Amino acid sequence: MRAIITVMGNDRTGIIAKVSNALADIEANILDITQTTMQGIFTMVMLVDISKCSVEFGEFANILEQAGREINVVISAWHEDIFNSMHKI
Repeated sequence: MRAIITVMGNDRTGIIAKVSNALADIEANILDITQTTMQGIFTMVMLVDISKCSVEFGEFANILEQAGREINVVISAWHEDIFNSMHKI
């Protein structure tokens, strides 16, 4: 099982560390990551393995949203199956 994580907000030190630590705390593994900063706006997309995650998906998403609030960025999580279904033509 995999999830897609998006992170967006004003660029600041520690964003990747905060998200990575939150994922490590619940035993989710980062498979792929891309990030960029566009005119001071930080954006990141991650593909995460959640097969060994210590919490259910709803709690997983809540933990990430709370981590985002703590550093004033927006973090969203989608189960890969739902993400793929939303983007099929």
